[in-house]
Amino acid sequence: QKAAQNLKASVPIKFYISSRTDTGVHALCNAAHLDIQRGPGKPHFSEEQLLFSLNYHLRPEPIRILSAHRVSSSFHARFSALSRTYIYRLLLGCSHHSQVPVFERDLCWAPTGGPLNVPAMQEAAQFLLGTHDFSTFRSLNSDAELKSPVRTILQVDIQPSSGFLSHHYEHRPLEFWEVKFRGRSFLYRQVRRMVGALVAVGQGRLAPHHVKELLEVKDALAFPPNAMAPPSGLFLKSVEY
Repeated sequence: QKAAQNLKASVPIKFYISSRTDTGVHALCNAAHLDIQRGPGKPHFSEEQLLFSLNYHLRPEPIRILSAHRVSSSFHARFSALSRTYIYRLLLGCSHHSQVPVFERDLCWAPTGGPLNVPAMQEAAQFLLGTHDFSTFRSLNSDAELKSPVRTILQVDIQPSSGFLSHHYEHRPLEFWEVKFRGRSFLYRQVRRMVGALVAVGQGRLAPHHVKELLEVKDALAFPPNAMAPPSGLFLKSVEY
């Protein structure tokens, strides 16, 4: 928004973003909309001009505009979204945080305690699919009471993945996995709590059916203490319109 003020529009520009992310969470691709009114007699910005100008003023920041499109006045970056896709990156094979490759620092979670039982995690993940009251899987915050805890998970996948530059340390017994969630919207810290519960299943601290029981109890205080996944492994992958 600060970068957009340099476009010298005739009215202050406000961004409307599709999804907020917690501190420490990343976005591979997010979406926002903005209205630009130029002074009398000045031509509209082209998509290319907007892209170049915003990125020019964003140079010091860890963010880039990937594309710009003219949309109808009824479009809203948040409310027009059909779904949002998040991925959570897990790194297996590290017994201590110092064994995480330096290029992966703050970009994944390396749970300690030995290998994970991925088939058990995949079994537990199926309980999260569909429409449920996810009260147990949300962190309470100031506006929690105002929002319905009912959400629909359209897709859950747990798949092997590759790390950044991983072909350069193939001699190390490291495994990367991605947990993917797709849904229209998510509650506060819902994805991190779902991942944390699945990892607890993979570690044998919970059985797959316990995830179903956590859903059914509908109580945020019933979530296992210290089980929420850290923000570093979470990425907003895309917003679908």
